[in-house]
Amino acid sequence: MSVRVASPRAAPANDRPDRDLVTSVRAELAAIEPARRCCRSAERAGLGRAAYGRAPSPAIGRLAVRLGAATAGEDQSAPAFEWRAAAAHCRRSYLRGVFLARGSLSLAGGRTHLEFVVPSAQLDEMTDQLAEMGMPANARMRRGLGVLTWKSAETVINFLRAAGGGAATLELETRFVTRSLRSHLNRVLNAETANLQRSVATSRRQLAAIEALIAAGELERLPRIVRSVAHVRRREPEATYSQIAERLGTSRALVQRAFERLEARALDVPAGA
Repeated sequence: MSVRVASPRAAPANDRPDRDLVTSVRAELAAIEPARRCCRSAERAGLGRAAYGRAPSPAIGRLAVRLGAATAGEDQSAPAFEWRAAAAHCRRSYLRGVFLARGSLSLAGGRTHLEFVVPSAQLDEMTDQLAEMGMPANARMRRGLGVLTWKSAETVINFLRAAGGGAATLELETRFVTRSLRSHLNRVLNAETANLQRSVATSRRQLAAIEALIAAGELERLPRIVRSVAHVRRREPEATYSQIAERLGTSRALVQRAFERLEARALDVPAGA
């Protein structure tokens, strides 16, 4: 799979195709060359067999060369990596190598999905490693291999940032933030629409009750505050309970009880009265 590095004039976060953005994120991570020898060794260990033979992509092949992968005739086994004894920067380098060699990131359908596919014997160990880094993953077996999955955009961004992601990762984060804000706005608008619909239905029901009481001559028999609430509702069908209470200089609770009394009295009015 060829890798295309993000252009300085890349498209906005919401315009660039998902696949191109994912490719750019991977290209950024593959372009990192650790300065410390220990981190180079750690990332080489994370790459595993990808650093010692046919790499899954040209970018990872070039990375393996830069990290000093074994050449022909040398030991082709991956270097050992002692997680417990490793410093935080080495752990990040190791996980970056694991992601590049065995990880995948998908943004299809507006969903975030990052997973690592590792040998079954490594599943429990890596599950503990990710949890230690504060990024616990869902672990399961699939076709004889261990799979660790993140579906949280926040966790994915935290990992990519810790792994050294730059401009493309920032663009991905911007997309997540924009998507989150849009979802929040939609929820707010939906809630407001539902509240408005309930208010309109309530107002219509109250007006119907008031008109029925007026036609039956029953409204004038009710207490003054109840009649006052009814008159305000007829004048201002869209007024809230709080607004009616303010008009009458009373409490919202009293207005609500007045409406309850109006509707209850209207139920006693004979049909057609």
